[in-house]
Amino acid sequence: MKKLLVTGSSGLIGSEVCTYFSERGWDVHGVDNNMRAEFFGPDGDTRWNQRRLEEALPRFTHHELDIRDRAGVLDAIDTIQPDAIVHTAAQPSHDRAAAIPFDDFDTNAVGTLNLLEATRQHAPEAVFVHLSTNKVYGDRPNTLELVEKDTRWDYADPAYSEGIAEDFPIDQSKHSLFGASKVAADIMVQEYGRYFGLKSCCLRGGCLTGPNHSGVELHGFLSYLLKCNLSGKKYTIFGYKGKQVRDNIHSLDVARFIEAFIAEPRVAEVYNLGGGKGNSCSILEAFALAEEVSGKPMVYDYSDEHRSGDHICYYSDLRKMKAHYPGWDISKSLHDIFSEIHQSWVDRQREAA
Repeated sequence: MKKLLVTGSSGLIGSEVCTYFSERGWDVHGVDNNMRAEFFGPDGDTRWNQRRLEEALPRFTHHELDIRDRAGVLDAIDTIQPDAIVHTAAQPSHDRAAAIPFDDFDTNAVGTLNLLEATRQHAPEAVFVHLSTNKVYGDRPNTLELVEKDTRWDYADPAYSEGIAEDFPIDQSKHSLFGASKVAADIMVQEYGRYFGLKSCCLRGGCLTGPNHSGVELHGFLSYLLKCNLSGKKYTIFGYKGKQVRDNIHSLDVARFIEAFIAEPRVAEVYNLGGGKGNSCSILEAFALAEEVSGKPMVYDYSDEHRSGDHICYYSDLRKMKAHYPGWDISKSLHDIFSEIHQSWVDRQREAA
């Protein structure tokens, strides 16, 4: 029986991966210690998702472990002997990182190193999939010439008509401390591939989203936006006239790509994993979709102060992913994503009542 270890297993991507592989016959070991609640408070708590996995998945085992605990990580990899590792655990917020720089770096960079070295020592044949971020590019995408349209910014140069590709530079730009700690992790994953031959990849995610997201203002764009729409809470737009663009990918499509990579692994690969241009939207466009799905108006205000290091326009060029894994493509449209997230918040409100 194949064994999968998933860090951050109670989070959005981690829980989707746990479910997806468990349903396909894998024994799944989830590593999580609910640090999201510490980073973001009660609204970021993911214990509900841990309980859901334990109740729904007979092949799932939860391990209460902090990836900063080096001895604990070494012991877990040695004991479990996984065939593959999907590393999704992280401190995921730009804004929060500035307030907790040691926790951010120790979680994102040192925690990743702990996992890589444990894998090299105790499970060197395992496939290592790292959930990186498009923030490794820093604010370098903002140096590209943009054109302002009615509801969004877009790239003026036809060379970027499909989005940002994996050869885009990652240095000499402003990243935020979060972006910098994720760069360190990203490069380390690549190095363990090139230097030690570890079968590995970095998935530089755009907006990874879906119905199991515990979205908060500092992280979880669409989940938080739809939560605000449903509850009537005021949503704050930070700069760029609300025309800043993100590409959105459903967590199921992330899990499907991870399955494809594990089945045919490569060494030290990098992929820009997002929804691509077809699943991109600005905040203003997201407001319109949210109102269409829920029938409720968005309540919002505007701040001229944009978030430091924030992208004005970013969507992923998916051509390398599709060339390497032609059986994979986006299966969930933007409308599908909005509908599922809206329904998940409706269901959670009903359960809490």
